[in-house]
Amino acid sequence: MAVTDEAIEKIKDMIVSGALRPGDRLPKESQLAAELGLSRNSLREAVRALSLIRVLDVRQGDGTYVTSLDPQLLLQDLSFVVDFHQDDTALEFLAVRRVLEPAATALACARITDAELDELSAHLDALGPRPSVRQLVDCDLEFHRRIARASGNSVLCSLLDGLSGPTTRARVWRTLTRNGAAARTLYEHRAILGALRDRDTEAARSWATVHVASAEHWLRAAL
Repeated sequence: MAVTDEAIEKIKDMIVSGALRPGDRLPKESQLAAELGLSRNSLREAVRALSLIRVLDVRQGDGTYVTSLDPQLLLQDLSFVVDFHQDDTALEFLAVRRVLEPAATALACARITDAELDELSAHLDALGPRPSVRQLVDCDLEFHRRIARASGNSVLCSLLDGLSGPTTRARVWRTLTRNGAAARTLYEHRAILGALRDRDTEAARSWATVHVASAEHWLRAAL
């Protein structure tokens, strides 16, 4: 188990056991890290990840609190991602995205400028070799947003932008829990970018399909 995963599990166990209840403030970082036998860095990453999906609420200058989640949800023998999506809604969003994202990418292939492609490349380069979960998810959202804009279809762009929010939690948990997910995401981004540079519409469409489908397949397996 990765260090960040271990930190997340330990915080989750505290919530499930009742040691931390909705509305409770977490102990100071140094104290909590010592209690859980974690480094402060791994604890910090876990808190960031849990705040992204609103399990924790980080209040600047005040502290970090457990949100008002129903603790019974956390007692189920499933991952948080399943707790938050008790039906197939997330899968339905991803299925729609799997239809629209490749279409937008194919349209962008003929319209995107070399300058926009250079900006996309610089955007990926800026992540560095070991991005945090927050950085990777933010990059993923912005990468697809820029391609959608380049499609030239404002309606399609708006639809995809609306689909991004409901699938963010799935992206976060896939990155945290699946070995190699971050590297695979970056590889697929580079493949999409390469196809766009080559003006290869079918390759761009195919890579976009693979990219979205991999997240969908992971969530289907988790559910």
